[in-house]
Amino acid sequence: MIRAVFFDLYETLITEWENGKRKTTHSIEQLGIPEDIFKKEWSDRIERRMDGTFENYQSVLKDILQSLKMPIDEKVLKLVELGRIKAKSIPFQDINQSILDALSLLKEIGVRIGLISNCTPEEITAWESSKLAKFFDDVIFSFEAKCAKPDPKIYLTACKNLGVKPKDALFIGDGGSNELVGAAKVGLNAYHATWFQPQWIIEDRNLGFPQLKHPTEIIKLIEGELT
Repeated sequence: MIRAVFFDLYETLITEWENGKRKTTHSIEQLGIPEDIFKKEWSDRIERRMDGTFENYQSVLKDILQSLKMPIDEKVLKLVELGRIKAKSIPFQDINQSILDALSLLKEIGVRIGLISNCTPEEITAWESSKLAKFFDDVIFSFEAKCAKPDPKIYLTACKNLGVKPKDALFIGDGGSNELVGAAKVGLNAYHATWFQPQWIIEDRNLGFPQLKHPTEIIKLIEGELT
């Protein structure tokens, strides 16, 4: 019997994309770092960004600038940070109604709802004021948990917080960060959320997990109509 459902956040409950393009972007031009170099430095720090090693966005920028032996301007850092916060808040402003309907139905049938998200502080400033927050019984942000998917610890902590065994819960996500593999390894029933993904990405990635094409399929799955 399924007693809980754990969701990923980005590209599962919210999306940064619309018609093949990002809904919004932010600029790092004021830092004076060539874009290709910044992307590499940014990517090289992904694990430390997700597990809370870096306290916030500005601390990441400072570390990058220091490694490149470039000057640090606190005002510039603040402006760039504000731009990122604004950009990351956009996806929270227009939650797909089918997502809200599915969450509401889960509540109605008594299933507990948890969130397990790999994220950094500036990415979720709009969470509490969003339409999503009220549905969740527990929320785990990786930077606060000091570990990130696919580390078994983050899934097991989520299960403990909701008082469920992994076998009695679903994990639903778009598959980034090997999250589905990590969920399955600890015994969660992992499903690939494809509703925000174009078909070519779904086919190209071929994650090997059962796919859900619409959020309301979660209810059918729990009620035994899907396998």
